[in-house]
Amino acid sequence: MPAPRRRSFTAPLQRIEGKGGWFYVTVPPGLMPTSAGAWGRVPVRARLDDLAWDTSVWRTRRGDGFLPIPRKIRGARVEGAALRVAFELLDDD
Repeated sequence: MPAPRRRSFTAPLQRIEGKGGWFYVTVPPGLMPTSAGAWGRVPVRARLDDLAWDTSVWRTRRGDGFLPIPRKIRGARVEGAALRVAFELLDDD
């Protein structure tokens, strides 16, 4: 049976330290696609509240995923805020 193409989870908003540090959420390992492209990249359409955007999740060495959350999507949310995020795979898993 193929894995579901739509996946959702709740995770805290995190930030890479330093000037211009990215904001992101960590995708749980069990929700990461079984295959990935170059650099562990998987194209997805992500959704936070009513906002959707095309992006990628990147598989980390730990097996979880890195999903960047752009400023125009996260709005005034700050580091540590719990976000309910969904994503749909754009390519075959």
